Amino acid sequence: MATLLVSDPIFLEHLVPPGHPERPERLRAIDRALADEIFAALERRTAPAPVSEETIAFAHDQRYIALIRDNVPAQGFTRLDADTTLSPQSYVAASRAVGAAAMAVDAVMRGSVANAFCAMRPPGHHAEPSQAMGFCLFANAVIAARHAQRAHGAARVAIVDFDVHHGNGTQACVWSDPTILYASTHQMPLYPGTGAASERGVGNVFNAPLAPGAGGVEFNQAYTSIILPAIESFAPELIIISAGFDAHWRDPLASLNLEEEDYASATQMLMDLADRHAGSRIVSLLEGGYDLQSLADSVAAHVKTLMSV
Repeated sequence: MATLLVSDPIFLEHLVPPGHPERPERLRAIDRALADEIFAALERRTAPAPVSEETIAFAHDQRYIALIRDNVPAQGFTRLDADTTLSPQSYVAASRAVGAAAMAVDAVMRGSVANAFCAMRPPGHHAEPSQAMGFCLFANAVIAARHAQRAHGAARVAIVDFDVHHGNGTQACVWSDPTILYASTHQMPLYPGTGAASERGVGNVFNAPLAPGAGGVEFNQAYTSIILPAIESFAPELIIISAGFDAHWRDPLASLNLEEEDYASATQMLMDLADRHAGSRIVSLLEGGYDLQSLADSVAAHVKTLMSV
């Protein structure tokens, strides 16, 4: 079976102010990388129509959803915080990103594809139940996990986050939910200031903070000593990856020193674990990554590994 790639031109229409790192050019760089002949076997689909507010409410308060919807400007930008803005197509793009994640879950859970990667924006792992943060509007990974539970009967879903920034939004959404495991490697100290190893939720949260300057050796150790054993014990029926690529040494927003090979290695480790517990089911969702060259190269390494199933 093929690896599914989901994207859509609407994701380019979530605009940001000049100089903002989470810019449409990120997806254009990924598109160029995945246009290479070695990715010809990908099954490519566009995102479906924006999902209902009831689906977005799997992770968010109704008042918050209305706030995002109703504050989209007719032109220009609406600022939600110092880092996060809305432009005229932001609500449509964000709700269609949720739809892309749900589509990927449907395809993987039904067995029509081997696994999936969604090249989408805005990202989601900083979005809390009632607050936009860190470039993020809706908690895509959490909504995807709960969609798998409601639509496909998945009892346990693991969300694994290797973005350089801790996914405070994902953690907040699942903090009291023992049916969803959240496991994260991230730089600490760094924005948003959460992600200490002592933050455990109801025993379903596993944080493995990495010191500034850490590289592939430390990253691999975090996986083998903390992340993989936690997932192994949890035995998920689906693994969702919050795939941020800003821990790369070239990225301007942090100071970890990962390389493309480290992302490929982590992907393979998660695939091996999914083979044992989750019927090989993996859905990967784009989060961060702000140096265009390292983002494109790292996504290529990640997707190439997914295709090796």
